[in-house]
Amino acid sequence: MGHREALLEGAKQCLIEKGYARTTARDIVAASGANLASIGYHYGSKEALLNAALFEANAAWAEALDKALAQAPEGPAAPHERFESFWTAVIGLFAEHRRLWAVNIEAVTRMENSPEIRQALAEGLAEARSGLGETLFAPSEARTDVRDAHAVGNLCHALLIGVMTQWLIDPESAPSGPELSRALRVLAAAALPVPVVPVVPAVLEKDARNTRNRWGNHPANPAG
Repeated sequence: MGHREALLEGAKQCLIEKGYARTTARDIVAASGANLASIGYHYGSKEALLNAALFEANAAWAEALDKALAQAPEGPAAPHERFESFWTAVIGLFAEHRRLWAVNIEAVTRMENSPEIRQALAEGLAEARSGLGETLFAPSEARTDVRDAHAVGNLCHALLIGVMTQWLIDPESAPSGPELSRALRVLAAAALPVPVVPVVPAVLEKDARNTRNRWGNHPANPAG
């Protein structure tokens, strides 16, 4: 393993163990076995190295998620079942990668004073949205509008950040995959318009005829 790869691995280790703020260049050197000069030579700065390490750590998490989803039973599934399976897998990986999500939250809080962190997060954001959309809403021959997949990716990424934050704060009360799926079905049902049954003339005539017959046999009908 060369210095560049060793630095990246060392930076990932330091991020998980210490986070952004507490990781120094010497920490990375100690974890990687490289030297201080190699950080500037290969990455330009410690911040750029940490950003690259976070991006790669997130990509490794995405690969772990793909493997978890691949283990799901094969065969057709309803959309809400795919949605539930996906979020169950995501939440199941939170415990294993808890420190990674804490580092992501820390990175968001630091981006206001760091254009480099903001750029790195923006690049990761675009890739995450695309991946989420394709995972849950892959375009088919009957559904070719890529805007739909993009919209689903945006929604799922917003859910990901929210669920991740809840899980970090209080995992006992954070939503589960089945709970998220139930909420989606409830919202979808509430958004659907109430169907209006068209009234055809034949139905109106039948109702009128029945009404006349009932009224014709009524004791109060003077003509009865």
